[in-house]
Amino acid sequence: MRRHRNVKIVATLGPASSTYEMIRALFEAGADVFRLNMSHGVHEDIAKRHAIIRRVEKDLGRPIGILADLQGPKLRVGVFANGAEELVEGAAFRMDLSTTPGDVTRVNLPHPEIFAALEPGTSLLVNDGKIRLHVNACGKDFADCTVTVGGTISNRKGVNVPDVVLPVAALSEKDRGDLEFACELGVDWLALSFVQRPEDVIEARSLAKGRAAIMSKIEKPAAVKAYDAILQVSDGIMVARGDLGVELPVTSVPPIQKRLVRGARAAAKPVIVATQMLESMIESPVPTRAEVSDVATAIYEGADAVMLSAESAAGKYPVEAVLTMNNVAMSVEKDPTYRSVIEASRVVRRESVADGIVAAAREIAEATNVKAICCFSQTGNTAALVARERPHVPIIALTPLMSTARRMALTWGAHCMITPPQERFKGAVLAAVGAARSDGFATEEDQIVVTAGVPFNVKGTTNILRVAPCDERLISRVDPE
Repeated sequence: MRRHRNVKIVATLGPASSTYEMIRALFEAGADVFRLNMSHGVHEDIAKRHAIIRRVEKDLGRPIGILADLQGPKLRVGVFANGAEELVEGAAFRMDLSTTPGDVTRVNLPHPEIFAALEPGTSLLVNDGKIRLHVNACGKDFADCTVTVGGTISNRKGVNVPDVVLPVAALSEKDRGDLEFACELGVDWLALSFVQRPEDVIEARSLAKGRAAIMSKIEKPAAVKAYDAILQVSDGIMVARGDLGVELPVTSVPPIQKRLVRGARAAAKPVIVATQMLESMIESPVPTRAEVSDVATAIYEGADAVMLSAESAAGKYPVEAVLTMNNVAMSVEKDPTYRSVIEASRVVRRESVADGIVAAAREIAEATNVKAICCFSQTGNTAALVARERPHVPIIALTPLMSTARRMALTWGAHCMITPPQERFKGAVLAAVGAARSDGFATEEDQIVVTAGVPFNVKGTTNILRVAPCDERLISRVDPE
């Protein structure tokens, strides 16, 4: 099952997409990776969906990636005596550690770590920023505020603190349990919420112990400021625009998105653009023109993947949402403007032999009638380097490891295939030719580029390139055993 596009599609599973029939339909419609949201559903439900994905993978014979998204710490106010109150702009309002039910003048905020970090002049946002408070005075157990944007505040609404780095770990106790459960289950990626500093990612990596790759969700202003350091210790990036748009002015999110995507591309690490991409399709079978333009913008920027959340998890039209993303991607990538935009935004990096090999592979493909670039990879790094070049021909990523193939399901343009371990380069070339022909990328009349590392099955040894005919008889004449 070959995709006729390069950008990948991530679909979140939920109540609307939990059966074998629906998950298979989503994959056949174009989903490459499935997201399991650890914020919703008990472990038993998550395990059932994971097992169904693996059944679909086996039945269709294509590697499928699975991303477990950790919830992260949730900061919330307490309860109100009346259940809710109406805060008026200009009114005084206090948050404190008292457990007495709240009223129109105050409410419990059971997070002493927030009070420890606050300073006069900072802001508190409640209910996704619908209510905004300006901190006038604060101490270790209180914050006296002025309401700058009023509205209805009710029990246990979420609180955001955009102006400071909170002394809160990215992993709550629930997250630690979910992380271990997901790793034992066998997910391929872990998405880490509430990232503020690189140390948050390093902690998650130490707990994962190599069982899953770590994707950092950039959703807080502190993470934007520390992005370069966070990117360095992450395996991938998710641009979580929903929370960014709460804690930062919404007008700043588009340029931030562009910077985050370009940074991840330069580092050859997968980057997902997420949140509200086709939001109207939760209720409607067709998207708005603005949503289609939003998806297209992420694709023009060169994102590795675009993501559906509630659209596929709880919406009325999950398959239609995936098909829409697939069709938008195919339309954009056929546009001549797309190639010129991608070329203009490509970062040239020549720091290693592997960098030179993949750059040469792209240049050869552009200068000749080569039909595909085939790369062998133990870890997926070679495929990621080839993808960073954004070649105009397909990338066939060959690996003997199913775990690597599943992780590469997020890599731009990578068509992942399992191949037996190789010991000799001739065998690798023959395997690449067989893969290119079997999945319709080339005929025996064509040529492909093959990249690999010698000795085989050793990480980080990409050091050889060959332009190979797709006729095995010609290979045997040139490369006798």
